[in-house]
Amino acid sequence: MKSGFVSILGRPNVGKSTILNSVINHKVSIVTDKSQTTRDVIRGIYHGKDSQIIFIDTPGIHKPHAKLGEEMNVMAFSTAHDVDVNILVVDCSRPFGEGDEFLLSHLDINNAPLIICFNKIDEARITEVAELKKIYKEKLPKAFLVETVAKDKFNIDLLIKVIEELLPEGPEYYPVDVDTDKDDVFQIKEIIREKTLKILKEEVPHSIAIYVNNIEYDSKPMHIRATIIVEKDSQKGIVIGAQGKRIKLIGQKSREDIERLLKKHVFLELFVKVQEDWRNDERSLEKFGYKAKKK
Repeated sequence: MKSGFVSILGRPNVGKSTILNSVINHKVSIVTDKSQTTRDVIRGIYHGKDSQIIFIDTPGIHKPHAKLGEEMNVMAFSTAHDVDVNILVVDCSRPFGEGDEFLLSHLDINNAPLIICFNKIDEARITEVAELKKIYKEKLPKAFLVETVAKDKFNIDLLIKVIEELLPEGPEYYPVDVDTDKDDVFQIKEIIREKTLKILKEEVPHSIAIYVNNIEYDSKPMHIRATIIVEKDSQKGIVIGAQGKRIKLIGQKSREDIERLLKKHVFLELFVKVQEDWRNDERSLEKFGYKAKKK
């Protein structure tokens, strides 16, 4: 069978996580309209008829303004070195700019075959897509080009086909009933963070982290205590909302998805804690799971 590891790389909000979820046909990576939603390396396993593809969703590569951003870039850069195929996702609704130049100048993707996935072609004119393809062909002449609309699963089957042709013969790395390498705690944290990002105002999202304090697996319903971390007292007030309405809504929406994940009734208890400038604190980054793994 064909098998191997495939990284999904690109700038923030180009559709990397949407591509992963469309390929797996199941949400394994959270998706919001906020930039830098993905903060970790997330594996999603595709089981084909004669193939197994381990897709690796990575944080969006950007010019970092805090240590958190630096760690996210390290995760993405290092992933590109250890795979059989790299996918570079390009948002066709944006013109080529400084952020794209930054990515290409810092990313070493010569170790493996490269597919450039021109995503969101439905949001761009034909001439704009053609211009982007021309630029990338000049910069990366050996790359394979695929156009997609990930949210509608357009050409996702073609993307899989191209990947399968590029992968080597290999073993089955994961059982057929496994679609991600992330444990329950990680997925619970990501569900809460997704709901928090979707419900909160623009000024808060980058300052949010989630910490799972405790899970009582044997209690009925299962009791989960988690803390939403913010950087300022004013942000704490925004998360809680008037008369606690906003945190109640975050808890309600999170609990619904957690119950679907665990297939159990859940009692979710949420707290909010201020930890100033945690995004620049090494110990906090490690505690919240945002330190790149050293090799």
